[in-house]
Amino acid sequence: MNIFAIYGNKSVRRRPCESGGELSKTIDDAMNYDRLPHLADTRIATLTADEQSARLIADRFAEAFFADETAVSLVDAGQGRWSVTLYFRSNIDEGAVRALANSAAGATAGSGLRFARIAAKDWVAESLLGLKPITAGRFVVHGAHDRGCAPPNRFGIEIEAALAFGTGHHGSTRGCLLALNAISKSLRKNCRAVVRHAAVTGFPRILDLGTGSGVLAIAAARTFRRRVLASDIDAHAVRIAHDNARLNRSPALVRVCRANGVAAADIRAGAPFDLVFANILLTPLQRLAAPLTGIVARRGRIVLSGLLNAQASAARAAYPHFTLERRIEVDGWTTLVLKRSAVVRNGSRP
Repeated sequence: MNIFAIYGNKSVRRRPCESGGELSKTIDDAMNYDRLPHLADTRIATLTADEQSARLIADRFAEAFFADETAVSLVDAGQGRWSVTLYFRSNIDEGAVRALANSAAGATAGSGLRFARIAAKDWVAESLLGLKPITAGRFVVHGAHDRGCAPPNRFGIEIEAALAFGTGHHGSTRGCLLALNAISKSLRKNCRAVVRHAAVTGFPRILDLGTGSGVLAIAAARTFRRRVLASDIDAHAVRIAHDNARLNRSPALVRVCRANGVAAADIRAGAPFDLVFANILLTPLQRLAAPLTGIVARRGRIVLSGLLNAQASAARAAYPHFTLERRIEVDGWTTLVLKRSAVVRNGSRP
């Protein structure tokens, strides 16, 4: 299906990740979402026609109205038919709309328009209400609308849906939370000496690379009661992670920095790490394999995620100095828990 978005006098074919200046402002606004004080109904007009007529009508309306008054969508409906939807912020004269369509694509083009009204609704708030709490081991990730839902013996982490990745609903994020839960269980079972050692040395030293919403950093900080360094390449994500740490009463334990890869001064200063989360994608995990290996302490662990099930073997192969401790599959996504060898084999590096 081809989707075209038309704003003002511009017709732009958009990929999911493309954005322009106006969209960037929308992104900024969404990061600090507040309920809108007043919402007006939206009037819409829809029409299905052949591709040429549909494009002519879409272009005419895009040129005739200001971008903040009208939006136009043009969608390939298949079998040579295209659907045009016109969105109006204010009341419209249906006769004038039909006449404008006729002027664009012929005397009968406007007769096919169908008009409707969409009742005012806070769609962002509505979508948040649809997100149910997610449980992963001891962790319950929820939005503000479910605050207080976590049982006393669980860690409740409040994360609102936003443009930063990591509400806990994605299989890779849940896989990382399950991995953290398993690691903390393993450490608790070892012996009390490990806990006493932790108090002396500051173990574990933790890094959340590509933190997104900060959910993993917050979960690790609350689990081990130790400081966690969280990094992200995106400035918006850094801000969101910082806000979420404060929301979850963990600002003293979660430090967030902007970093591209592992070369940032904050990351170098904190290395070597006993536990690293890298919930990114296969390609950056492969590209960063050597520098990531270099910042993981001997016997330290790295949690690799953001991997489709079929990509897990390729990711595992990029980290030969680690042994596989655990593989977790959730909703088609794989999380790998790898433990670094105590001794470098065959004199190889790093």
